[in-house]
Amino acid sequence: MVETKRDGSLERIYREQYRPLVGFLFQRLRNHGRAEELAQEAFVRALQHRPVNPRAWLYTVAANLARDEGRRRTVRADHLQLVRGERRETGPSAQAQLEKKEQAALVRSVLEDLAPRDREALLMSERGSSYEEIASALGLAAGSVGTTLARARKRLATVWGQRQGAGEAG
Repeated sequence: MVETKRDGSLERIYREQYRPLVGFLFQRLRNHGRAEELAQEAFVRALQHRPVNPRAWLYTVAANLARDEGRRRTVRADHLQLVRGERRETGPSAQAQLEKKEQAALVRSVLEDLAPRDREALLMSERGSSYEEIASALGLAAGSVGTTLARARKRLATVWGQRQGAGEAG
């Protein structure tokens, strides 16, 4: 058994600190089995390095092991996405964000140009409302909701086309 100079034996430290160290690691990893493995790894390293203050040393090593584990998970996730043919974006570029905002403003503007009943029917349909819910909210017969939505979509497409044409000309 390895004796440390100030804090007693590593065996005592193990008995006192193993469960709290596993808990510390679990909070970071959310995987109990992996937390136990990393706690064991920290104690193996303590046996090899014989730290003067083993408790503080163990928690420092454990935090580093957890950080490294997080990095490995990220790398594995990235590799898996590459294998699947996916690409992970770190975030939209400033240009993409601007285009998205402009597109959203155009959609809002086009919706505002529609008759209120058409606009509400389209928005309710987009939110997943049933024909019965749309009919009740708009004072329509349930059988006429499909026709109302078809006409509203046609009007939306017409206004959208006009706006797109005006944007290209300007």
